[in-house]
Amino acid sequence: MKVGKIALMLEKWAPESNAESFDNVGLLVGNVDEELTGILVTLDCLEEVIEEAIHKKCNMIITFHPIIFSGLKSITGNNYVEKAVAKAIKHDIAIYAIHTNLDIAKEGVNFEIGNRLHLKNLRPLISKKQCIKKLHTYVPFVHFSSVQQALFNAGAGEIGNYKNCSFRMDGRGTFIPTQNANPYLGKINNLEEVEEALLSVIFEDYKLPDVLQALKKSHPYEEVAYEVYTLDNENQDLGMGRIGELEQEISEEEFLLKLKKNFLTPCIRHTVLRNKPIKKVAVLGGSGSFAIKNAISQGADTFVTADITYHKFFQAEGKILLIDIGHYESEQYTKNLIYNYLTGNIGSIPIYISEYNTNPVNYFI
Repeated sequence: MKVGKIALMLEKWAPESNAESFDNVGLLVGNVDEELTGILVTLDCLEEVIEEAIHKKCNMIITFHPIIFSGLKSITGNNYVEKAVAKAIKHDIAIYAIHTNLDIAKEGVNFEIGNRLHLKNLRPLISKKQCIKKLHTYVPFVHFSSVQQALFNAGAGEIGNYKNCSFRMDGRGTFIPTQNANPYLGKINNLEEVEEALLSVIFEDYKLPDVLQALKKSHPYEEVAYEVYTLDNENQDLGMGRIGELEQEISEEEFLLKLKKNFLTPCIRHTVLRNKPIKKVAVLGGSGSFAIKNAISQGADTFVTADITYHKFFQAEGKILLIDIGHYESEQYTKNLIYNYLTGNIGSIPIYISEYNTNPVNYFI
């Protein structure tokens, strides 16, 4: 199996196009045609992790945080980024980053956090917008089913827990084949009128190339008429953070203890306790203070995230319990998430979870 095969698998799970514009995801170092010897999964790709990959005979590292985030003008080993990249290149180790595209994935980082807190009815805290497209095309009656099925096979027509969703409206189309045409129906310079059906499907934007390829391959016409629109609808599966409910409400103190136990964090920062039970919980791994207002507006009793600054804590205004469990602590199980996905989809290639603790923050207790 080659590096490129793993990249394609990860792309189907968390498409690169779903990453935030500031992010740097995908294959950062290496060659897609390199044969795999092993895969190491890590949260951060430091020089020590490269050493671990060498020791374990892994020539591909999948990292959550991109080691190359902004542009590199040189690779001379002057900082931790250059040291890691230089060592990876020297030892022919590919580095693949899967970051904010996994943050927003249906079963991504925040889904994992929600599961570890045993939250029910998980849904996006901030749904992703303008990532759904609609295709309109016009198909002769006799070919309608085959074109429709080709689009379904390409991933169109999937809405939440439903698939093969489409709309049909019958009508009549007209056209005149000109001198250089090679028409499927009709004669050159003659007006043709054909019974056709409008076929309409929606799909996530990253599927557009596959959907258009399927349309053109399955459609009988030499020139296929179609329209593609970007919808303003929110995606009910994709988005930053998750919000859900505990099976039973518990006290704030119990919930804080639950966090300490489940996320192995020695230090939790939080706003003043409100002496109200916790039932509805919002979560967002990593730096999530930008979503405080979203958690409040959706009626969350608490919002669990990281990197909340001093002044951001004031935004609670007594309406919610804000909890900062630490950046590393909130995302640490992402390694397990990636590992479980890969082991469920590939065969004999060795896969390891990095044993190196990359957390740069230490606590004096």
